Amino acid sequence: MESVEVAAGTVEYRQEGDPSGPPVVLLHGLLMNDAQWESTLPLLPTGFRYLLPILPLGGHRVPMREDADLTMPGQVAIIADFLDALDLTDVTLVVTDWGGPLFLTDHGRDGRIARMVICPSEAFDNFPPGFPGKVTWVATRTTGTVKLALQQMRIGWLRDRFFMWGMMAAQRIPQQVMDAWTAPALADVRIRRDLLKYSRTKFVTSELVRATERLADFPGDVLVLWSRNRVMPVAHGERIAQITGGTVRYIDDAKVLIMLDQPARTAREIGAFLTSSVQSSSS
Repeated sequence: MESVEVAAGTVEYRQEGDPSGPPVVLLHGLLMNDAQWESTLPLLPTGFRYLLPILPLGGHRVPMREDADLTMPGQVAIIADFLDALDLTDVTLVVTDWGGPLFLTDHGRDGRIARMVICPSEAFDNFPPGFPGKVTWVATRTTGTVKLALQQMRIGWLRDRFFMWGMMAAQRIPQQVMDAWTAPALADVRIRRDLLKYSRTKFVTSELVRATERLADFPGDVLVLWSRNRVMPVAHGERIAQITGGTVRYIDDAKVLIMLDQPARTAREIGAFLTSSVQSSSS
């Protein structure tokens, strides 16, 4: 695991593939980390530089600075600061679950991003997303409620219930992945405090919709790689494709976490987009 310093603190990241290849930044969701891509990463095409930053969304291993802004705007800035710190250009940004990265254009900080893959994620007025998002928001009121929720997430039969991860994944999330997501915050109250800063973000629906629609100004290629699930509406994926001029592809037999439910299909779609888009831009 490598790390880089940004304004909010130390951001760890994992790096795989060709260090001289075009950069592909694989993001993760709330309460998750790089382990979200464990099954799909080895199936992605060679010749690319894959970077997996660990954002301070509850699954991170290094606490942020005490004065760090970890609300939604602060988290969006951390992504941009990460790209700046590593001086990455011509980036393919892969978004999943957490919708903050969709606001980089609205924040005027998408200049390093050439293309995007948008997997099922929060968008428009869907913050926090659906029933699971509302449950998560309730569970992240105090460091104590966070710890209790994380402990429950480690129990296989319990996390399969619809009010936990049953609406997020069609397959049971592997124990080693869930352990990797939950271990840091269970071990360190400072990680839980970081999460609380984000969960206290005040969402204004009109602003969320407006900020998402600013994607119309993103000039790069976009692949909307969605699934038919009850948490992230299909209509949102189709709307994103419409305003960006992107392409919609569906992963069947999957819920929100398509990279865990269908790693081979997810890798195949992302790989086809990478090879075609990057080759087109370099020709």
